[in-house]
Amino acid sequence: MYPSDSTPVRPDTAAGLIARHWGWGLAVAGGVAAVVAFALEGSAAHSAAAQVWSPFVLVAGLLLVGLVADQDGLFAAAGHRLAGAAPNGMALFAGAAVLVAAVTALLNLDTSVVFLTPVLVYAGRRRGQAEAPLLIGCLLLSNAGSLLLPGSNLTNLIVLGHLHLSGGQFFGHMALPWVGAVVVTTAVIAVAERRSLGAVTADIAAPDDASTPVVLGLGALAVAAVTVLVVALANPALPVAGVGLLAIATRLVARRQQLEHVREVLGVPVLVGLFGIALALGTLGRVWSGPATLLGHLDAVGTAVVAAASTVVVNNLPAAALLSSRVPPHPFALLVGLNIGPNLFVTGSLAWILWWRTARAAGSAPPVRRAVVIGLVTVPLSMAAALGLLAVTGSL
Repeated sequence: MYPSDSTPVRPDTAAGLIARHWGWGLAVAGGVAAVVAFALEGSAAHSAAAQVWSPFVLVAGLLLVGLVADQDGLFAAAGHRLAGAAPNGMALFAGAAVLVAAVTALLNLDTSVVFLTPVLVYAGRRRGQAEAPLLIGCLLLSNAGSLLLPGSNLTNLIVLGHLHLSGGQFFGHMALPWVGAVVVTTAVIAVAERRSLGAVTADIAAPDDASTPVVLGLGALAVAAVTVLVVALANPALPVAGVGLLAIATRLVARRQQLEHVREVLGVPVLVGLFGIALALGTLGRVWSGPATLLGHLDAVGTAVVAAASTVVVNNLPAAALLSSRVPPHPFALLVGLNIGPNLFVTGSLAWILWWRTARAAGSAPPVRRAVVIGLVTVPLSMAAALGLLAVTGSL
């Protein structure tokens, strides 16, 4: 799916055309899958659609809020302060890990990789540090750090369709597992990349006086609003989407944002395609008892392992729809596998694709192979930590 780490993607080549138009191909495939599901099993398809629509609406709203916050300089300001305050590469990486974990928890993992990837590229260059550890941390921590709140990951909302928990109740179950997954993932990356983090590749750049100043206005207000909505409401999708639409409409009317850029950030074809595939697999899970029977015979650890493997095969969003089409016996263990498992391989989550695309746009070569290798180490360790802490909280 991805070109090599060092080979540029030219828009006039076959690889360039695929990179530009693969989203529309996914949209067509998802549309066909959804039509077939409704044609063959209309009742089951309606039930699946009722379960999976809200996560996609929510992530669209969060991406819009993230776009407004980014335009106000919130993310760039964090990167500037991080680069200026870090005394060395390891401290820079630790600060980046905290930033990624926080943005992922509050504004979704896709928002994190889209807006923080270029920020961390800048921070690394300004400090004269290698970019690879920061890029790997952004990706792997975005996936592993998406356990905290329902809106942190679409999979949380798909599985929560059966649980009817508020954001605060979900937080109570997942706070400790989230800490465990983030700490273990950060530690493994730091150890694996210790040489790169200890090396200085260039002179530290002077402060960029032309950088976008942070504006504590509409973006900060929108971030605060959606944070409250996600924590307080059992299904915040429509209110969060409303906040995002209102915020971006304000910018469009003021001509401070371009509609084409909004479309690019949203990636509507990809969302539509993944929704169609998730709906089809959710329908399959309702008419075929195989997934439910399998999960019914597994303990919590087995459930997490099967979920992690499923993300590699069909992506975490369709896997969530398939495995939670009926009430899962170990829902929180299921989420551990669905959220952390995508770090195993590039097919695991949409975040991989967004990360690769955004890093290339920032002029960096995303270390895909290195991220996969480190991910193969972090996943079993961070899953073990999260499951162990789930047991401590009595949520296993």
